Amino acid sequence: MIALRSVLFNTIFYANLIIRMIVLSPYYFVAPRLTAYAIPKNWARSNHWLMRVIVGTTFEIEGLENLPDGSYILAPKHQSFWDTYALLPWLKDPVYILKRELMWIPLFGWYAKKQRVIPVNRGARGKVMVEVLNRTRQELSTGRQLIIYPEGTRRPPGAEPLYKYGIARMYRDLNIPVVPIAMHPGLFWPRRSFRRYPGHFKVRILPPIMPGMDPDAFFAHLIEATERASDELLLDTVERNPHLPLPPTTIERLAELRKVKAATA
Repeated sequence: MIALRSVLFNTIFYANLIIRMIVLSPYYFVAPRLTAYAIPKNWARSNHWLMRVIVGTTFEIEGLENLPDGSYILAPKHQSFWDTYALLPWLKDPVYILKRELMWIPLFGWYAKKQRVIPVNRGARGKVMVEVLNRTRQELSTGRQLIIYPEGTRRPPGAEPLYKYGIARMYRDLNIPVVPIAMHPGLFWPRRSFRRYPGHFKVRILPPIMPGMDPDAFFAHLIEATERASDELLLDTVERNPHLPLPPTTIERLAELRKVKAATA
């Protein structure tokens, strides 16, 4: 049944994306930018409904009160395609930094350009990165929220954290709060897999790290706070969903956490 539900969900998920893009394009490209943002936000809501109805996956968000007013950097764990869109309905005017190749995709690239996302050549250095930072600062000056995945790429649940120092430079140069987010959607929507698994998980929005810290101290604090919450949620999520097939990284990390818990009990 999981395989059947997964195929059904994936088929409808991508059909939902393509049909919405085509049918709603005339309105999207004529409407003011912020008004047009309702389309991707409603698309995200429809995906949550599809996950709940077809797959049986639900989630809850803790800590919405921790989102500051105005501009800030959102720094979520990155485990699956789910977390690239999941929080859109709760954000006022988010902006992404995307690899420039994504802008070449028909329709998607046009939609992204309308929302003034910031394309970047990942292999670029020097002047190009300065231009990206200047463009980011310009977008944030209007009160937008920047979404950055501190580890840079999708990581399986429980994997050893590999945070990139770039977020510390952004924190220093942009001088705005950073909001860490811990969650484990990768247990239900695994990377590089068509399977989707039923169950329930939490998204935990942590208190913002306010500007002004030394970048090295900020970086250490971001990792410690995010990983501590991530470990807590990993234990909780697996306990609530004993049916889940666990990847090796998760099994290994769970054994470590349970050993520490037993030793301190």
